[in-house]
Amino acid sequence: MNGWATDPTETIAWLCKVRAHIVFSSRTIALWLITFATIDRWFLSNINAHRRHLSTLKNAQRSAIFITIFSIILYAQMFYCYEANLMNTPLKCYGKTKVCRHLTDLSLTFITVLCPLFVMILFGLLTISNIRQSHRRIQILKTENIDHSVNKSSGLSNENPQQKLKRKTDRSLLRMLFVQVIILTILTLPLSIQKLYSTISSENISPVEDA
Repeated sequence: MNGWATDPTETIAWLCKVRAHIVFSSRTIALWLITFATIDRWFLSNINAHRRHLSTLKNAQRSAIFITIFSIILYAQMFYCYEANLMNTPLKCYGKTKVCRHLTDLSLTFITVLCPLFVMILFGLLTISNIRQSHRRIQILKTENIDHSVNKSSGLSNENPQQKLKRKTDRSLLRMLFVQVIILTILTLPLSIQKLYSTISSENISPVEDA
């Protein structure tokens, strides 16, 4: 029964390295793909026609290929840094040196977690701003094309429903944005904090244990 409970990545070096590389790179790819989707949403909602044309399937594929290659290269360090059968570490399959652990933790915290969250918040707010500008532009075009006499008679009855719909749409977009960012923050930020804490605590404990 003990054989079923053992994790081969804790004892087999190459499995430890491959698993670490896949786990860290896939997290980075997943978060940045969501981030690129937020940027694409901003392109689609932009008033500038040139920027709207940047939202294409080809550009989306290029972004996916770029972040995949970047993540693989970023965490290629795992094949050197991670080692199995380690002692005095949070896990047996872990970074073998302090430099490796700090490099991994900083990469995870800033490149994998904080940067995507910041970009998502930024472009999410810019998307909402674009939608509001579009509403204003449509409203201006309507008022310019409608005859003044008709505008006086029908403007009062149409203004309030349009404003209510606009506010409702903006609130829905804001709610969707904040829920998305909050969920991703809850799921990813504790991981980076835990990684940093594990490294710091292991450094403080290891000298005592060695003595």
